[in-house]
Amino acid sequence: MTVGELEDLLLASLLRRAGGTKRRWRLVLGPITVYDPATHPHCNWHVNPTGTAAENDTIERLLDDVRARHPRIC
Repeated sequence: MTVGELEDLLLASLLRRAGGTKRRWRLVLGPITVYDPATHPHCNWHVNPTGTAAENDTIERLLDDVRARHPRIC
């Protein structure tokens, strides 16, 4: 999975779970940071959401599910 594919997956899931607009979720989600798998063997990507408490909570719950299915991206 690539960064773009992961971002599309996260945005589509957020729209289904919480509604709103794709633009807003993209802003709240922010950039996806990718790390070297040698230093981050369990999960090599990270998101630092910058929304409201409710938005961040929604994102963090989704990230837990997605990390279990897609721990590494390229």
